[in-house]
Amino acid sequence: MSLNFKKTYTFAVISTLYITLFSTGLVAVLLLLFATFSWQFCLAFAVSIAIFSFFVLQYRVEHFIYRRVKKIYDDVSLLDSTTLRSQSITTDMATLTKEVKKFATDKKLEIENLKVREEYRREFMGNVSHELKTPLFTVQGYISTLVDGVKDKEQRNKYLQRAEKGVERLIYIVEDLDMISKLEMGDLNLDFSEFNIVELIQNVFDLLEMKADKKNIILMFDRKYNKPINVYGDQEKIQQVLTNLIMNSIKYGKENGTTEVTIEDLVKNKIIVRVRDNGEGIEQHHIPRLFERFFRVDKSGARSEGGSGLGLSIVKHIIEGHKEKIYVESEFGKGSEFSFTLEKKK
Repeated sequence: MSLNFKKTYTFAVISTLYITLFSTGLVAVLLLLFATFSWQFCLAFAVSIAIFSFFVLQYRVEHFIYRRVKKIYDDVSLLDSTTLRSQSITTDMATLTKEVKKFATDKKLEIENLKVREEYRREFMGNVSHELKTPLFTVQGYISTLVDGVKDKEQRNKYLQRAEKGVERLIYIVEDLDMISKLEMGDLNLDFSEFNIVELIQNVFDLLEMKADKKNIILMFDRKYNKPINVYGDQEKIQQVLTNLIMNSIKYGKENGTTEVTIEDLVKNKIIVRVRDNGEGIEQHHIPRLFERFFRVDKSGARSEGGSGLGLSIVKHIIEGHKEKIYVESEFGKGSEFSFTLEKKK
């Protein structure tokens, strides 16, 4: 693709002016000293030297400087054909310098972004490997033991049950990975409908009651909601949000503690749902990273409790997919509160 020159004459004009003034002044002084001074001669000389200087300088600029400028554009255009090849080449040095600096700055930012992405990719692959390795080795260990031969029927059943749990954890992690990939690619198909958020929260309480009972944690509303509170959103996805948040409160909650859910009117057509616990709490420096994939405050504790490390990241993407907001407040040693907004239907 040929490059178009956008010629500028600034350099030639200014240089011509200097040469003309100097030459004409010198000739005028010489005429005064050694001959008869003539304004007509000086004017004719000035015009002649100006025209001559201009064309010589412009010719030299075009054939000497422009070729080097063109080479710069050719070399740079190989790297960024979309931004430079679509423009005319400028021969003004100030403009050229500005464009090359801008190009260098843009490329530096791109390189920094690529470094961040590469680091993110390495961290992600390491986390995936780590998450899958533990249940895989668990399953492999029990199956290898069974293959070697376990005569005791009760022991065999015990190993099979543990291997099954390992497989279930693998499926859970893979399903969460599949969901987070779809969410991050923007492939989130939301099925909006009107539903009762109070009833949905109660359903989640019922589903997680047995898990909460293991730690004697009470799942409760802050008060009795006699009337339904209808909201507009994807019921299945909002149920997953509630499940992940309440599961999180159970994992990190203290024994004999509580998980309390509050529904409040925020503005005219918005409500805010708060999930509050009196568990371990989160240190302030961890809060900005809470919604990152695989981030855990207590890595060993959370892994022993199960989970994929993707729960809060999924929550954030679902809420943002609804064009809503999610918030977190926590005091270390006292508990945490996660809250999110939803559109209210009258």
